[in-house]
Amino acid sequence: MAAPIRRLVLDVMKPHEPDILEFAQVVADQEGIAGVNVALIETDRVVQNLKVTLEGEDIDAVAVEDAIADLGGTVHSIDAVVCGTRMVDDHETPQDS
Repeated sequence: MAAPIRRLVLDVMKPHEPDILEFAQVVADQEGIAGVNVALIETDRVVQNLKVTLEGEDIDAVAVEDAIADLGGTVHSIDAVVCGTRMVDDHETPQDS
């Protein structure tokens, strides 16, 4: 059995509709998600670029990506993942300098 996904950070591109409130609510309703943070990074005439941070006990990444696609969005990249039995926060190391 694979380790459960506890945090997922996504770079998402979506059309202006649905708005960011509806987008966050639909994504938050997916199985295994306890909370969602959606930040608008950039907007232009046609699309919006979002940073989407999800936390939960066992996030279904495929279901999340399907929900985003159903809303007209696209996952451009997975920018961070935390897996396992507990959350591990990122700490600065010498390699980060």
